[in-house]
Amino acid sequence: MIHQFKLNGYNIVLDTASASVHSVDDVAYDVILLYGKKSADEIADELTQKYDGLTKQDVFDCLDDVEELKREGKLFSEDKFKPSVDAIAKRNTVVKALCLHVAHTCNLNCEYCFASQGKYHGERALMPFEVGKRAIDFLVENSGTRHHLEVDFFGGEPLMNFDVVKQIVAYARSIEKEHGKLFRFTLTTNGMLIDDDVIDFANREMDNVVLSLDGRKEINDHFRKTIGGVGSFDIIVPKFKKLVEARKGEKYYMRGTFTHRNPDFTNDIQTMLDLGFNELSMEPVVCPPTDKYALDENDKQIIFGEYEKLADMMIKRRKEGRPFTFYHYMLDLEGGPCIYKRISGCGSGTEYMAVTPTGELYPCHQFVGNKDYLMGDIWQGVVRTDIRDKFKKCNAYSRKECEECWARLYCSGGCAANAFNATGDINGVYPYGCDLFKKRIECALMLKVDEQGAKFEE
Repeated sequence: MIHQFKLNGYNIVLDTASASVHSVDDVAYDVILLYGKKSADEIADELTQKYDGLTKQDVFDCLDDVEELKREGKLFSEDKFKPSVDAIAKRNTVVKALCLHVAHTCNLNCEYCFASQGKYHGERALMPFEVGKRAIDFLVENSGTRHHLEVDFFGGEPLMNFDVVKQIVAYARSIEKEHGKLFRFTLTTNGMLIDDDVIDFANREMDNVVLSLDGRKEINDHFRKTIGGVGSFDIIVPKFKKLVEARKGEKYYMRGTFTHRNPDFTNDIQTMLDLGFNELSMEPVVCPPTDKYALDENDKQIIFGEYEKLADMMIKRRKEGRPFTFYHYMLDLEGGPCIYKRISGCGSGTEYMAVTPTGELYPCHQFVGNKDYLMGDIWQGVVRTDIRDKFKKCNAYSRKECEECWARLYCSGGCAANAFNATGDINGVYPYGCDLFKKRIECALMLKVDEQGAKFEE
């Protein structure tokens, strides 16, 4: 399958199965567009009439180049991955990552919070150390021969249970050598409780820190208020600056949310840049379509333009020697991910699970509290193997709509939680999210083409 698009002056051709990306001139773009649909003579006749000075031999030469790329498996390549899907669904899996909900409570009262202000539609709770310790043991016991294991401290607000976070990390470190494991820890925080102790601990133990900020003060403070109704911007920004400076501007990222109120989110990106933050992410809101902050069809065209504007910002700043990272534009066109991950995605419900303060297991943090997706607990393990099996079968080929989608091996079929929230089925399709994702990938591919062009210019 071929996907062609024009963006920022580039003609880009993506060969879906091989992931080969080609930047071509106008003639080659049209030749590829017509290839296989018309004969060589028909293509030559059509294009020589369209382009002044173009000869039939020029077109035939271009067709020869297309044929050569096809023989090399870089254009019109066969999808060899689909036959492996059934085997992947039946594979034995190990658990490689846990999201530890150490606090089902929060010191902010964000209006759009999918977790019901950190309570996940249940009672407020803090994870005892005994539960966290057992969660680490569960991860080790179910990780097979895997050496690297990941643990994300999540909430609510995890720093409201900071002493237990420290105890869990200390315990995990104490058993690494014995079990031949290496833990990679991440902390996701709203920043309200960051102090010198948190910063020192994070710099010592956390491989990544995710900081929640929605950009502009007026946007952030409209949504992200304290329990007393005060905006959080002026409280958290100085703390974030201090933490990021202590981490030397590395191993963190700012995570914002845009909604119907701010589809013009590049203004929020600009605010973060002006504050000195360079590792950035802005995510579309997750909420029912009836919510007043839900993104609508009118927002979609604005967002498309914002993604293009963001890509332009990144090119401009890279040329000025002031680059920044946007999470959704991070693509490795040479090294990976492996085909297993390209088909199966994040591994929720199979290799990755969320653990509640009482030790319950869910496929991921967005399913926590939904008893239909309660898989078991950290003592008994996964008892609802039917849920795990359903997630194993959730992949880039499990939806009819994905079979003809050029982006399927970039999204792996999309987020199961978003599909469930939109359709009630993890194998459903969330068309709005698909449209945004495909636009992001086009912009990311264009950025890679531009970077490659810059290397040649050097």
